Amino acid sequence: MVAETGAKRHLVHSHAREGDIPGTVDLSVKEGDDSAYGQALYPVPAEDPNDPLQWSVARKTLILVVCSLYSFLSNSSLLGPSVYIGIYAEEFGITPTTASNLISYANLAFGFGSLLLVPLYHKIGRRPVMLGSLILYCAGLIGCSQAKSYEVLMAMRVIHAFGSSVCEALPVQLVNDIFFLHERGKRLGIYTVCLCFGSTGPLFAGYMLNGGYSWRLFFYVEFAFGAALFLLAFFVVEETAYHRRKPSTTPPNETASADGEKPEAGVVESTTPVEDIPPRKTFTQTLKFWGVWEKDSDFFMMIVRSFTYFVVPHVFWVITTYGIYIGLGALAFNYTFPLKITAPPYNWSQLNSGLIALASFIGYLLAIPFTSSSDRLAAYLTRKNNGIREAEMRLGVMLPVMLLAPAGLILFGFAAEKNLHWISYFIGVAMNQFCSYFFFTFTLAYAIDSYTANISEMLIAMNLGKQAISFGMGLDLLDWVLQHGYAVMIAGVFGGIVLANNLALVVFMLWGKRIRGYMAKTWLAKVHRESVREVATH
Repeated sequence: MVAETGAKRHLVHSHAREGDIPGTVDLSVKEGDDSAYGQALYPVPAEDPNDPLQWSVARKTLILVVCSLYSFLSNSSLLGPSVYIGIYAEEFGITPTTASNLISYANLAFGFGSLLLVPLYHKIGRRPVMLGSLILYCAGLIGCSQAKSYEVLMAMRVIHAFGSSVCEALPVQLVNDIFFLHERGKRLGIYTVCLCFGSTGPLFAGYMLNGGYSWRLFFYVEFAFGAALFLLAFFVVEETAYHRRKPSTTPPNETASADGEKPEAGVVESTTPVEDIPPRKTFTQTLKFWGVWEKDSDFFMMIVRSFTYFVVPHVFWVITTYGIYIGLGALAFNYTFPLKITAPPYNWSQLNSGLIALASFIGYLLAIPFTSSSDRLAAYLTRKNNGIREAEMRLGVMLPVMLLAPAGLILFGFAAEKNLHWISYFIGVAMNQFCSYFFFTFTLAYAIDSYTANISEMLIAMNLGKQAISFGMGLDLLDWVLQHGYAVMIAGVFGGIVLANNLALVVFMLWGKRIRGYMAKTWLAKVHRESVREVATH
């Protein structure tokens, strides 16, 4: 989006503006506009090379990749020890269900950490919180590697999970900070790829066991990569918090909103004198990790307001999607497969019990080529709609896979119940994870597009909700399955819940704009709009 013109960097311009209903955007190209897919850029960037929207695509992508790799590491360290449940039970003299709490409670801390760390990065900046969280993450991993008791291991698991919890919100925040509307689906896909590949942690943990190494090696390896990522983040991840001043001009032949409630994108006209455009920060200046203090950001009110997003339909759909797919999908597979495959008639070695993560890897890998599909579909439908973009335009790419995840759970459940060939487990998991990639990426992009909100508060609600759901469903998951049977719980109950969540897609495709319009008029939406500090970044 930013091109070089001689020795001078070109600053992009746009006349795009949001309509009266959040999620409806006029992307018609006017004279002097930069464009993509034949449409104007949105949000409207400031005439400042330090505006993250004006940074080069290479720099923005590198920042996102570093933060997304953090998501991969944290999720792999969270789920990896699931293959050690039997070993922990034997070493610490506890039941497998108690040992599985090392995964469940760490998962809970992973979600609730955002309750503090997200308001903190909104107060003091993204960069210092990310660097600090990496230090806490690494410290917890070293503690895990040295633990001699179940209690100490549990405490260290909670510490490294809490420390890394910000990685769930930060990549999404960065997509909102530094990328334009037409790029969000693809860029969120980068984050989702790393998030999903984090579920392959059990695969790596199993291979370490297979090599004859202790379970402690897994935490040493995670620490080494975490320390390397800290160094990379220190030199690459620049502070992305930026406040655009609301333009004083309005589009030709148009007037501002009469009610004055909804912030408009406005227009960035090419009227700024060249001498008034500030210089780009030097590399040394970008390394600074202090100096940000948002005096208008109320730390505790942000925490309180975040809970109000649970009643916003678009946000709630993201919460249920992530919570259900993590709790009923990933945890069900990682908990039950090792126990099932090491028992008759399969009699696999404990060392190979983590191979189910390979099926997840294949499912996600097959989905990667579709990462930009929602952006392309939305761009096509926007052109057909005379340049008016509706948030629901990206949802159509999810229709072909809507029934795939429930079918995968049915196959996995009956494979376990009837002792079918082991390949059935792998096919079922791959089907479920292929579908989950679409729902993870595009429900999140849809929620960000659809509602005028303080994105940080929205992310707190999303992370709290999804981790609480996955924690509640994973806490006694083994007992449920063993008591009622694999077919009843996984194929029947879990499959039915996933199906109900996926069918919400039809509701939002048909009535999503009406829901957006209704929500925009509520008292709650007014409270959320007033908490927005950025211009045209939702």
